[in-house]
Amino acid sequence: MSIHIGIMGAGAIGVYVGGRLAAKGEAEVMLIGRKPLADAIAEHGLTLREFDHEDRVDADKARIDEDVRALSSCEVVFCCVKSGATEETAKILAGVLEPGTVVVSLQNGIRNPEILCAALPNNPVVPAVVSFNVIIREGAVFQRTTSGPLIVESRPGGQDQRWVDALRAAGVEVDEVRPLASEQWTKLLLNLNNAVGALSGAPTRDMILSRGYRRVIAKLLDEALDVLDGAGIRPAKFRGVPLRVMSFIMKLPTPVVRLVIRAQLRVDPEARVSMWTDLERGRPTEVDVLNGEIVRVAGEHGGAAPINRRIAELVHEAERAGAGSPNMSPETLLRALEDD
Repeated sequence: MSIHIGIMGAGAIGVYVGGRLAAKGEAEVMLIGRKPLADAIAEHGLTLREFDHEDRVDADKARIDEDVRALSSCEVVFCCVKSGATEETAKILAGVLEPGTVVVSLQNGIRNPEILCAALPNNPVVPAVVSFNVIIREGAVFQRTTSGPLIVESRPGGQDQRWVDALRAAGVEVDEVRPLASEQWTKLLLNLNNAVGALSGAPTRDMILSRGYRRVIAKLLDEALDVLDGAGIRPAKFRGVPLRVMSFIMKLPTPVVRLVIRAQLRVDPEARVSMWTDLERGRPTEVDVLNGEIVRVAGEHGGAAPINRRIAELVHEAERAGAGSPNMSPETLLRALEDD
């Protein structure tokens, strides 16, 4: 019997994961999302595009509902909403889910599982880290643009084996670790570059191959690592490489960086950070749970994180302007970070 899995927040990641499960018939999938997405899938079907192939999912297999009560019969629900919506979403789920329904947080930031746990005392909450990126294209096309696994925190006794096995059978690479905290911090540190991608307007690959933008990213990362050191927090290595080494690599000439990135990570030329998409669509960003988290940790331990604080301010200024990305050059961005 297939497992019944729900997706709360049918955005790029949610639809990609749910679509993978539906495409391979490994689960009965219910996605909670907005009507425009439902209409697009009804018209075009759902396309899941990878680096070297794509899969089509018929509209009747990728069911979209606007009513969260459709999740009431699910055994597992993946929470994929933006961090700013977690508290409200948790309260809604508390009124819908049966006791024992597993909730898996596929979200950025550190604190979302805590928020879910507080509102859902009768539901196991499993933290997870999504280490890949997905973009949405016209015609209900969801394109994976970076490589990487879904990392989940394993629970004793194989309690999550059914849905983990379903993901793997659907072609999703899953790593199980315990505890997950060090991986969550690593993902947050890597996501500090989201603000750079949002403010520059540069695709991820172009940003990484620009020595000027890498200087900004290295400054953010070095400051954040110092803050975490002071707080006694030890992030995990990124694919076997310590993040201090990653920062050092960022400062090397571009041809060297190109070789290292090619060995470590596949990046589609069209990949962009989700924060850029948020600015372009006039939506609030997650900068406060990324760069803002570093500022918060620094303050809790009697320190400061002026570079991460300043870049968060720049993102908020762009949000208020409502004109999309300000398309800042590396030189302009560096000067703005020094204006404090």
